[in-house]
Amino acid sequence: MEDCLPSFCYFCAPAASYGMRLPLIVPYFALKMKIRFISFASGSSGNCYYLGTDGYGFLVDAGIGVRTIKRHLKAFGIPLESIYGIFVTHDHADHIKALGPLGEKCHIPVYTTERIHEGINRSYCVTEKLYTCVRHLAKGEPFLLRDFRITPFEVPHDGTDNVGYCIEADGKTFSFLTDLGRITPVAAQYICKADYLVIEANYDEEMLRTGRYPLHLQERIAGGNGHLSNRQTAEFLADHYDGKLKYVWLCHLSEDNNHPELAYKTVEQKLRERGVVVGRDVQVVPLKRKQPSDLYELE
Repeated sequence: MEDCLPSFCYFCAPAASYGMRLPLIVPYFALKMKIRFISFASGSSGNCYYLGTDGYGFLVDAGIGVRTIKRHLKAFGIPLESIYGIFVTHDHADHIKALGPLGEKCHIPVYTTERIHEGINRSYCVTEKLYTCVRHLAKGEPFLLRDFRITPFEVPHDGTDNVGYCIEADGKTFSFLTDLGRITPVAAQYICKADYLVIEANYDEEMLRTGRYPLHLQERIAGGNGHLSNRQTAEFLADHYDGKLKYVWLCHLSEDNNHPELAYKTVEQKLRERGVVVGRDVQVVPLKRKQPSDLYELE
């Protein structure tokens, strides 16, 4: 596929023996480029993230309204035509709501595993089923989208199938782990590989225990195929911090069982106990549930 080939840039190099300048082909990935990251929404009401360059990009999940996605893209000056794909983590409604219009009407390829695609087309919330836009990925097998090397990997959750994504470009590594009940050795490998990390901090354990959710729902959320708590995420980050990690964006915060300030404080305190100072050694940002984040330009 054309999109799977590396992009090239042309420069002129001197050719002394001919007294002229000849074109020199240099891959874009040999140049320094800015990587842009935006969260359009992050929570049980909907999830959608953008990652790209100055010229093109892609989405991770599309679980908010298609008109909302188009509005946010326009507000950040990102043409819809520059979206080269959507990478889906699993088939729950808050991650797939806009896939039909974006995939079938806007002709944006939708990438994920075969089983997740099957779950998407069974979902009640996808009224326009996916056919022409379907692209299959295999866990552990890297896929090239121009300058980006994207590897889906197994995470434990209760979708039909579930993946995180490790995304590498220009010497930078992003890992997306949006929904997972526990940190397995595979998930740990990709968390520790990251310079930039989007990871779940879904609930505060005390708020969940004393809140309005019935016991069976509490058990599903706190179970090994549910969601990560603030404490679980904080302890793992503190135990494995090695100075490489630059940014942590805390995602998928529960509206009923968490607060952004509480998620941030839990992570900040655990890191501080290990001598890691947030704001100096690493940046920690809780993502907003229903509004876009800032645009992060990472060089």
